[in-house]
Amino acid sequence: MRPYKHPAPSELALERVLYALSDSIRLDIVRHLSRVEAATCGELDGGRPKSTVSHHFKVLREAGLVLTETTGTTHVNRLRRADVESRFPGLLTAILNQQTPE
Repeated sequence: MRPYKHPAPSELALERVLYALSDSIRLDIVRHLSRVEAATCGELDGGRPKSTVSHHFKVLREAGLVLTETTGTTHVNRLRRADVESRFPGLLTAILNQQTPE
């Protein structure tokens, strides 16, 4: 399996980050990753079809929010908090601190 491509911190674009976070499923994934060191795709899929989850992870990776590494047949995901923070100070913290609507 070939490794995933991830943008360098200097290549992160605000528009892509905000677009990635505008979807409730992707925002839930980012919120979950903000509470743990790493999680597999299976831990984050929420029972959704694999194709749907793959699409959401691709958007998150391309935006620079998530780092996905392959270990055998398992994909392990980490939030790129430090990279996002260095490029857009306070943005991720502000978004993650927002209360979810009831």
